[in-house]
Amino acid sequence: MISVSGKRWEEKKINNRLVEKVQTENNFSKTLSRLIISRNFDENEIYLIENNLKFTNIFQYNNDFIRAVELTINSIKKKEKICIIGDYDVDGSVSTALLVRLLESIKHPYFYYIPDRIKDGYGASKRLFQKLILKKPKLVIMVDCGSTSVEAVNFLNKNKINSLIIDHHEIYKPFPKSNIIINPKKYNGYSDYDYLCASTLVYFFIDLLIKRLRHKINFRQYLIYVLLATVCDVMPLRKLNRLLSITALKEFNFKDNCVLNEIYRLSNRTNRLNINDLGYLIGPILNVGGRLSKSSYATELLTSDNKISINKITTKLIMLNEKRKKIESAIIKNIDFEKLKKENENIIIYFNPTLNEGLIGIIASKLKDYFDKPSIVITKSKNILKGSARSIFDYNIGKAIKNLLNRNIIINGGGHNMAAGFSLKKENFVDFKKFINQDYLKKKIKNKWINNYETELSSLSLNRKFYDDIIKLSPFGTENPNPIFLFKQIKVIKHQILDNKHISCILKSKIGITIKSISFDSLNTQIGKHLINYKNYFNVIGYINENFWNNKKTLQLVIKDLIL
Repeated sequence: MISVSGKRWEEKKINNRLVEKVQTENNFSKTLSRLIISRNFDENEIYLIENNLKFTNIFQYNNDFIRAVELTINSIKKKEKICIIGDYDVDGSVSTALLVRLLESIKHPYFYYIPDRIKDGYGASKRLFQKLILKKPKLVIMVDCGSTSVEAVNFLNKNKINSLIIDHHEIYKPFPKSNIIINPKKYNGYSDYDYLCASTLVYFFIDLLIKRLRHKINFRQYLIYVLLATVCDVMPLRKLNRLLSITALKEFNFKDNCVLNEIYRLSNRTNRLNINDLGYLIGPILNVGGRLSKSSYATELLTSDNKISINKITTKLIMLNEKRKKIESAIIKNIDFEKLKKENENIIIYFNPTLNEGLIGIIASKLKDYFDKPSIVITKSKNILKGSARSIFDYNIGKAIKNLLNRNIIINGGGHNMAAGFSLKKENFVDFKKFINQDYLKKKIKNKWINNYETELSSLSLNRKFYDDIIKLSPFGTENPNPIFLFKQIKVIKHQILDNKHISCILKSKIGITIKSISFDSLNTQIGKHLINYKNYFNVIGYINENFWNNKKTLQLVIKDLIL
């Protein structure tokens, strides 16, 4: 079926015998059992649906972690100054903040640095360390960066400064000659955990360190920050990350967290914290400092207990985020989506030399969501081009960027499966486009941009009992998305435009069921035009969620697409 937005939709093909097996063995409903098979849940994930599992440190016997703890304890015993370098996104800020919280609690000398996106570029570089060694650190801990910092680590070694890298980005031999590198992508015995973000790795490292130090601190209270980083870094909410999300949300209390409490208060939110709030409210607010202003704002906020400082930084970040939204809307409005659609490239490459480089990642994400294709946005920065990429599940953009680096097509770059950044000389732009498109074709990706819905449902299914059944698989997120269904014979009986971009509708099915619905960011799209103008019955592709407004919870259908 081809939708009004030009997407091809098909029902997922599921082995019904496996569905029946799960249904019988667990006494689950047919729909829930179907979703479990559709997502290929393992035994622990199935067990977690109706039972509790303890969130424990799975790296307590891992050699990299043990050696990293030994290195750090040795530095602590000698009272050596420790330098922490983190990335300017949420994962890097959280990772840095976790280490700051620990070192503050044991009163150990340290300093941290979050690179400026424009002045310093991404991660740990030799040029950066030439400046930072003037503060005389004896141990440098690089978090959410460092896996490609060969030259920078060689510089530290030459200056007899120890280093520890805790990262999750793509890493290739020869590795940086750091004292220890914690990275599941080294394929060194724990590659099964390559879906963990840097903050999760840092949390487990600190947990082991605390135990060795016999230090009394409730570090579990910061588990919510680890989940925040996991969501914002688009890590799969599966396996250990799913257990992390359930545990962190269950244990979280606003009374114990001044930072998130203040963000909620200033954003006029009163609902219980959920995954969407982390990804769509809190994450963008923390990220905006690195995009438009001071890169260390998020870390400053996450390490503060002073209510005046928390209020000041939060107010500033919220103001910057509102500015970011306006700039982003203007950029999106000026993109010729129809032109990009007609070009029908395997990878969307959008070049605009006037874009703010702090926003190109967001624009790439918007294009990826719109076209369901890997998307790259490139802008001009001084005398070079800077790019940001967002990918689909089937295509590892981090590896593609590494291959480009190996061939000297780009100056520098790095990333992971779903996201990457890079710098490029203007004269290499054509070679860049040619290589990235050929690389995609070589992977022979089977997904020809076919979008799948779970199954067809009657409008009678839009009730509390059905919703309570499917949210047993929550929290929903990357690789465990909200289940999307097909609803036939629906029409709009009332619509309202919200914030000049969303469309709220009252729908009615042919059997007379009234449905509250919303279509996000759809004004001036084909979906929005049909919701406003089309008077006949159509089919809706969407998912059910719970809307919290004026202290009332109601179910609504979130419209993803329409089929006439």
